[in-house]
Amino acid sequence: MMVWIISLICNKIARFIICCCLVLITGSCNEKYTLTAFTQLTHFPSGSGIEFKRDHYYLAGDDANYLLKLDKDWKVVDSIILSTHPGKRISKNVKSDIEATTFLFGSRNNLFLFGSGSLSPYRDSMIVLNVDSNQKTTYPLSVFHQRLQRAGINEINIEGAASTPWGLLLSNRGNQKHPKNHLVFTSNDFFEDQEEAEFQIASIGINSDTTAPFTGISGLCYSGLSDRLLLTVSTEDTESSYSDGEIGKSYLWIVEDISSKRRFKGMNPNQVIDLVKIDKRFIGQKIESVSITHETNKILEVVLVADNDNGETGLFKLLIQKK
Repeated sequence: MMVWIISLICNKIARFIICCCLVLITGSCNEKYTLTAFTQLTHFPSGSGIEFKRDHYYLAGDDANYLLKLDKDWKVVDSIILSTHPGKRISKNVKSDIEATTFLFGSRNNLFLFGSGSLSPYRDSMIVLNVDSNQKTTYPLSVFHQRLQRAGINEINIEGAASTPWGLLLSNRGNQKHPKNHLVFTSNDFFEDQEEAEFQIASIGINSDTTAPFTGISGLCYSGLSDRLLLTVSTEDTESSYSDGEIGKSYLWIVEDISSKRRFKGMNPNQVIDLVKIDKRFIGQKIESVSITHETNKILEVVLVADNDNGETGLFKLLIQKK
């Protein structure tokens, strides 16, 4: 009798643990997700980064030679030249490959745009752009990239950036050959003294199925209201930071209380949101970036940008009703 009771208790505990894990990896069952708007920009290639500031969106493409400025209704109001390269799309072997964008925290107009660093020297720089005056300054980042490699990041592929009150977060995307994503915690002005700038590296997420395409981070966004880190994540069947692969599924990860985890060596997301399960229009779209447009204690509204590898850009507006 006693053995039966102990067995029953153990089974209940096991079921409870499994249920908790399912909530953790699929998103809280008490939070609701709704796709409220979608559009396809056929005239703008390869959307890779998006930021929302003062009722306007700033949209970057990894092979576009200009930054697009949109109003709240996604209508084009301006464009800012980033490169003098002719043509709609810059060739893969010479493009800057801008994959990560963020406004400097607390700034009204200073936008950071990062090359991925996956091909030197073309992708080894960042641009600091004043979106009011259109003045820009370019900073080579090869020194900092070399320090990251010496610290254990095998291939540089910066795909996300988020400026916070306590510093800058960068994400380095892994691939099939090096299946590990990293977060880099550093200062908001690290580029001014790359030899001495302090940084901390943490691995994030575990690819448990080695037969499946690697799930890599493609974008970051920080919420100052809730201290959440939002990460866009996608599967892509490629074994290098340079080559593209077949587009798979995309997800939104959420890490709670990120400011308390700056010294962690590794972490997992608190929520994993399967975007295709929310709406079938996410099928065939590689989500590249996320930006918060509105947040209260009850709701979180974000916009997601997607690249379909056909020279077009998708925009998705997602409403999250908090638990």
